[in-house]
Amino acid sequence: MNTKAFASVADLEEKPVSFERLSEHAWAYTAEGDPNTGVVIGDDSVMIIDATATPVMAKSVIAKVREVTDKPIKYVVLTHYHAVRVLGASGYRDEGLEHIIASYPTYELIRERGQQDMESEIGRFPRLFRAVESIPGLTWPTLTFKEEITLWMGSLEVRILHPGAGHTKGDTAVWLPQERVLFSGDLIEAEAACYTGDAYLADWPATLDRLEALQPAKVVPGRGPALKDEAAVRAGFQYTRDFVTTLYRCAQEAVARGYDLKKTMEYTRSVMDPKFGHVFIYEHCLPFDVTRAYDEASGIRDPRIWTAERDRQMWHALQEG
Repeated sequence: MNTKAFASVADLEEKPVSFERLSEHAWAYTAEGDPNTGVVIGDDSVMIIDATATPVMAKSVIAKVREVTDKPIKYVVLTHYHAVRVLGASGYRDEGLEHIIASYPTYELIRERGQQDMESEIGRFPRLFRAVESIPGLTWPTLTFKEEITLWMGSLEVRILHPGAGHTKGDTAVWLPQERVLFSGDLIEAEAACYTGDAYLADWPATLDRLEALQPAKVVPGRGPALKDEAAVRAGFQYTRDFVTTLYRCAQEAVARGYDLKKTMEYTRSVMDPKFGHVFIYEHCLPFDVTRAYDEASGIRDPRIWTAERDRQMWHALQEG
């Protein structure tokens, strides 16, 4: 029997961190396919975009920020509700934190499934949840919005957008129009698999179109290296769109042929492994991706809630044999 290690439990090697300046006010904190964090340093304060998984992990981001500024970290933006990105938010309280900002659909998802997601993701990503005991509980936004809000960090305009559903129902992007820098969260990936376990696959391409219409010059994706020129940005949009549409098309074809989930997984692998099998976190994501794509292609509009128990049951059904 060929059994793959569950999710990312075997991924225990620390990744080298890069902290790059992309423009006058924008920085990217990246680590070889781990979840990225964006940093905006305004005239009078700092914004963090995705908080990391634990308050202890957040200290690594704070240390990098403090190498370049002593301004208070007033804002944390949640690009979506996934625990690996939000549960470190309390780590910024001693740095001047005033607001945790999220779309209203993200607030709804935290209320509906935040606890289950926390328990699920802690089991999936043991390395990223280092010092898990430091997490005080769920991260709740203090400021929510429906479509868009604008903050002024001194003279710097910061637009916080909910461009539509894709990676989740509540995806949020941060846009610096004066510098044409976009922080996309997991709506865009670079050299990493798209996790679609909570996705709206049919909606995702149109959401990408709305972001692409902004004409960003640089993008900090959810995972992978920062996209630092317009050719790389175009490639990032194209790659993400290709991954999502290929996955969903495979599921639609499988459902039309009457395949069960196991057979759908085999069929999807035959199409996607040659194109995407080499990218970061592909083996972790694919079983969750295929399960959700199969559900959506079968007419289940809203993603089912993942629990630690459901994670394991699905994994054993699809990754053993």
